[in-house]
Amino acid sequence: MTDSIVTSNPQSYSTTNTAQDINQYKFQASEALPSLPKYKSKTRFHQKSSPDGDDRQDIYTRVTNKIIADLEKGNLTWVKPWKTSNDFGDCLSIPLRCDGQPYQGINVLSLWGAAAEKGYTRPIWMTFKKAQELGGCVKKGEKGTLVVYANKIVKSETDEQGEETVSAIPFLKGYTAFNVEQIGGLPEKFYKTPSHSENTKARIESVEKFIAETKAVIQHGGNKAFYSPSEDMIQMPLSQAFRDSESYYATLAHEIIHWTNHPSRLDRQFGEKRFGNSAYIMEELVAEIGSAFLCAALGITLETREDHAAYVQHWLSILKKDNRAIFTAASHAQRAVNYLHGLSAFLKPSEVL
Repeated sequence: MTDSIVTSNPQSYSTTNTAQDINQYKFQASEALPSLPKYKSKTRFHQKSSPDGDDRQDIYTRVTNKIIADLEKGNLTWVKPWKTSNDFGDCLSIPLRCDGQPYQGINVLSLWGAAAEKGYTRPIWMTFKKAQELGGCVKKGEKGTLVVYANKIVKSETDEQGEETVSAIPFLKGYTAFNVEQIGGLPEKFYKTPSHSENTKARIESVEKFIAETKAVIQHGGNKAFYSPSEDMIQMPLSQAFRDSESYYATLAHEIIHWTNHPSRLDRQFGEKRFGNSAYIMEELVAEIGSAFLCAALGITLETREDHAAYVQHWLSILKKDNRAIFTAASHAQRAVNYLHGLSAFLKPSEVL
């Protein structure tokens, strides 16, 4: 036996649709849960100890409970509730490691939530050890934020018939990250406010080019924004109907996340066995989180939708029943954004900030 560790529809999507059932999705995640190959043996989920030694709640429950608490207060973790002084106005920034690499998936939501709660304006995070390596020191009394990382142990063994079988045991590892505003003594570059040379017009032109390179079919007219899977087409009101160009593209970001769900693209599917009639609501949550990720990457402010209040209660219901649902949604959202980045030669994930 050898072990190895591996890191790892006819209706339109709009606010007027009723719930629809979709077949079961084979889960794959980045910084959330590892993807599972189609192995013969059964798979079990394990988790490592939490970074602060507190095992009273598992990692899934700790992260989910924080987001539930925010939603119950009327706070959407992915909508920025505070203002900072930078050229991009009120848009969120993707959280970054100290080497400039962006966090992904559920970690983006966790770090956004922590920044909103504590009022951090800088997007850079690092571990206690890394802060020391860089000459800094975490300030007395500061508490870090849980960041998760997915691994899986792959085992191969020979059965009684001499046939080799492979099984995978996925697990989550957690560690603590601190915002640079919780750390003193770091090099000055970590404390500087990001400076973006693009003005609003140039930034909108960049967004236009990014959207054009997806080659999504977008039609204009009417007073509703939606994606039609049967026609594989996005319907948008005329741009003049929006407050400004940024609002138009923020709304379009939501619909283009739905566009990635076409069978010829990512084909997200949430099974009736797990989500039942809430599968449609899960897709809306994916589009909501995905559009937040995409807007942050493109440097535009997320548009607050009129249907948020109606969906929040549905999302709360799902999250309270399934403590891994938000991990699933964030993973799908990240995959959708990465897919869109892959279609554009103009902007790649490593260049978003």
